[in-house]
Amino acid sequence: MTAAPPAGSGTTESGAGAPRRRAVGLLLGVSLFSLLADLGTKQLALAELTGREPVSVLGGAVYFSLTRNSGAAWSIGSDHTWVFPIITFVVIGWIAWMALRLRSLPWAVSLGLVLGGALGNLIDRIFRAPGHFVGHVVDMISLFDPYGQVWPVFNLADSSLVCGVVLAVFLELTGRQRDGSRLRDEKRDDVAATEQRETA
Repeated sequence: MTAAPPAGSGTTESGAGAPRRRAVGLLLGVSLFSLLADLGTKQLALAELTGREPVSVLGGAVYFSLTRNSGAAWSIGSDHTWVFPIITFVVIGWIAWMALRLRSLPWAVSLGLVLGGALGNLIDRIFRAPGHFVGHVVDMISLFDPYGQVWPVFNLADSSLVCGVVLAVFLELTGRQRDGSRLRDEKRDDVAATEQRETA
């Protein structure tokens, strides 16, 4: 007969913490991959596209066109570049807070994409010209037009952010919670508990 683990041995806590460790590990892995991909493509764009005309691929559906953006999409806020690092730090703090109760792997992917994209553009804001915290973001992908007339020129960090936000909206709409539970299951449990109380 196997002896039960002594009280306070930490077995329960260790088992309960495993989903959180997996989720946080996935979040960090996705964010690191996203960040490295963004930094790598920016360096490649600077090396290959500086001083060149836009390069057309896929029959003009996509152009590689090097630009430096001081604002957000469509150059919104270009005169207030210093605001964007502050917003990014707030986002990073929010993700760190969310990670405290993170158990869901889909949410880990979503938050990892947002974190990686935010860090990719934050590095540009801090370290690129014209100066610290007012640096211009390197963009290089333009859709259907070589100069961003159809859609703003963007980079992989922007793509990561958008994909992360879209996934977060989908998870919210389908009732998936960051702790791994689902609203649908919680509502069903509440209904069952209410019925039990009424029949007792």
